[in-house]
Parts: sequence; structure tokens; C-alpha cells
Amino acid sequence: MSTDQGPTTGDEETYFDDLVTWATGHLRGDEVLTATLGGENSDFVRFNAGRVRQAGSVRQRELGLDLIEGNRHTSSTLELTQDTEIDRARVLRTLESLREQRAMVPEDPYLVYSTSDVRTSKVRRTELPEPSTILGEVNGAGAGPADLVGIYAAGDSFDGFASSLGQRNWAQSTTFSLDWSMHLRADKAAKNTYAGFEWDHEAFEAKVDWSGRQLRALDREPISLTPGGYRVFLEPAALRDILEMMAWGGFGLKSHRTRQTPLLHMVTEGARLHPTVTISENTIGGMAPDFQEQGFSRPDEVVLISEGEYTGWLISPRSGREYGVADNGASSHEAPNSMAMAPGPLPREGILEELGTGLYVGNLWYLNFSDRSACRTTGMTRFGTFWVDQGEIVAPVNVLRFDDTVYNLLGEQLVGLTDEAEFMADPSSYFRRSSDSARVPGALVAEMRFAL
Repeated sequence: MSTDQGPTTGDEETYFDDLVTWATGHLRGDEVLTATLGGENSDFVRFNAGRVRQAGSVRQRELGLDLIEGNRHTSSTLELTQDTEIDRARVLRTLESLREQRAMVPEDPYLVYSTSDVRTSKVRRTELPEPSTILGEVNGAGAGPADLVGIYAAGDSFDGFASSLGQRNWAQSTTFSLDWSMHLRADKAAKNTYAGFEWDHEAFEAKVDWSGRQLRALDREPISLTPGGYRVFLEPAALRDILEMMAWGGFGLKSHRTRQTPLLHMVTEGARLHPTVTISENTIGGMAPDFQEQGFSRPDEVVLISEGEYTGWLISPRSGREYGVADNGASSHEAPNSMAMAPGPLPREGILEELGTGLYVGNLWYLNFSDRSACRTTGMTRFGTFWVDQGEIVAPVNVLRFDDTVYNLLGEQLVGLTDEAEFMADPSSYFRRSSDSARVPGALVAEMRFAL
């Protein structure tokens, strides 16, 4: 596996700057050009049976161009080769094509783009252990009878924005993500994730120890529960799944103005969550850049729910113009990229004792709305769901389907949140490694409703 991290930070940033400056010299009349760059220098490793089965590196840079004249604009994307002659030729051909297309498109009444000439550069590079060191730790974790399956991804990710008006923004960070499961047999598995900016050997070992404890419990005869309400502890990964459903249109200005938000009752009827619930878009603590695709900057934090009360929206520049309000640099889909939920008072170390008797839920899947306007969600338990009696894990529990509202889970029925919030990265890499992340505590719920 290659450990080469490609061009240095300054080289990547300078190359982007020079290319857009060159392209600006080929504009005509009153044309304005905006450009975005998304790229990565990443290493990927796939594990199976605790051993490396596939390893490789990805070096990619995608350039997005938007050619504007008045209220008409057209856009396109292309892959960069880092060869100046080839990339300039591609950009020139793309500009010609965009001009031809622009002549045939209607005016965009809500077109908006940054007209600033500000320049920013924020780089967060950390030294991760050599891949061989991490592979050794993962192999050691999978040395037992369980089948360790997962993917490790690490390296630099970078985003840039530039315009012909002189604006330049750059953000780059070094991150890693390890997404794995330890399979005992059939559908009996313990799932875990570890992600961040710096590798902590002790933190990883603690996660492996917990997975081992789950596997020992999974080896017992599973039990089936009847439908009904149960006292439940939701691991951070399970709670994050529920929060992501809330974020599906829950925090965007446009979804509120069009009454499509799942949090409609909070806005129109004054519904509230538990006073300990505070949720924000915490850009400064996440992996996403502090600017969005039209070049508008994002504040360090936007508080969305404060002490159970809905307090703010994510407002993209386009929605801001459409509805006549100031934007806060949200992306066009107006969903959190760096969601953070404030921790609570419950000690994480003693959560089984706090749960007492009830369900310990490690993961959820197949989530969807059963009643969107009421923020009622349904889904299935998955991996690491156990019956706990008097603070002790008794047995794994066969799959259950829950159907409940966020107003119950994080409102009337919420006992409390743990005193630690776990950092979790989105492990997806369909086009490039995702920069979405979240910090989420665990939640103790007095009663969660299960339909079957």
C-alpha cells in the first residue's frame, strides 16, 4: 500500500489558485467564473477474517466550474490531472461548452454567489501512525475466533473555492475512519467505528474490548420480546441514526417555509424537546470546510435547538435571497455537515447500572418516516442489541422494529444523555471520502415503542 501523500499542501492550493487565475484571463465581457475543488489523497484497506484483503490509494481532484453572465449560468465538473497543459486545455473546452449552453437557459431569479475578494486558508494536518502500525493493531483485534470485517480509510481531504473576482478559500485536514464489525456467526455481530484527526491507541483498544464483551454476550441463546414499550439505552451510533432522520429537512429554512419539515410541530405549535437537548451545526469541531459551494463562509457554530427549543435554521444563500433573510452559509441542501449534540449528566461508564432492566441498543437501520409531519420514525434494531437485567447483560435480543416520535425519545421519555459525546465520521466514499461528521452522546430513554 502506498503511503505517499501526493503534492504538499501549498502545491495543491497554489495549483488551484493558478488555474483559476489563468481561466479568469479567458473570460469575455461581463462573465464571472466561480470554481470549486474537492480532492483527496487517501489510503484504503479492506479487512476480512482479521486480515488485509485489499489495499490501495486514491488521488483525485474534481474541479467544478460555474460560468455566470447576468442571471444566466451553467455549470460543469471535470477531473484534474495535475498536468498544467492538459488541465488548461480541458478548462478552456469546458468554458466554451458552458457559453453555448448558457445561451439556451432561462434567467435564474434566485441566482446568488459570493462577490467577495477575501482569501482564507485553513489547514489541519496531523501525523497518523504508519499504516503498518494500524494494520498490526487491527490484525491483533481480529486474532480471536470472530471474523473481523471492515474498511480503514485515511489521508488528506481538501476543498477550495475561487472566483474571477479574486476570492480564494482553502480547507484541508488529515483524518481517518475505521468502520468494522466482528462477526460471531450468522447475523450475530458487534459493530463499531473509530474516527478522528489523531489515532489514540488506548481509545481503539477500549473499543475492541467492548466489541469482545458484546461477542461473549452474543454467544448466548437470543430471546424474543413482545411488542410494547421498553426502557432503552441508545448507543451514540443508534442515536445518530435518529438525529439524521431529524436532519432530513428538519433544520433547513426552505423546508420550514414550505411546511415539509419533520419538525413542523416545533415551529407551528411550540412543541419542545427535553431541556437537556441542544443540537448545533458545529463547523469548527467537524471535518467539513468553513465555506460552501457558492463561496459563502460558515460561522463556527449555528445553534439549531437550544435546551429543547427550536432556535435557528440552516439558511443557504439561495434560500436567503428567496425569502429575504440573511443566510448563514449553509449548503444548498440545508442539512448539517458537522452536527453536534451536547452531552448530558449521565456517566458513560456506569450506563448499564443506570439502565437497570431494559434494552441496550447498539445500532439501528432501515430507518424511514412513518409520519413525517410528526417526526415519527420507524426502523429495525441491528447488531449489539441486548436485554439487560439489574445492570448486567443477560442475552442478545432478536430483531425488533421500533416506531416512535422524536418528541417521545428526546422529549417526554428522555431520562438523560451521557456525559461523553462520541465523534463519528460518515464512512461513505462513493465519489470521495465524505467530510460529514457528528458528535453524539448516548441516550437513556424511559420508554421506546416497538411495533413488532
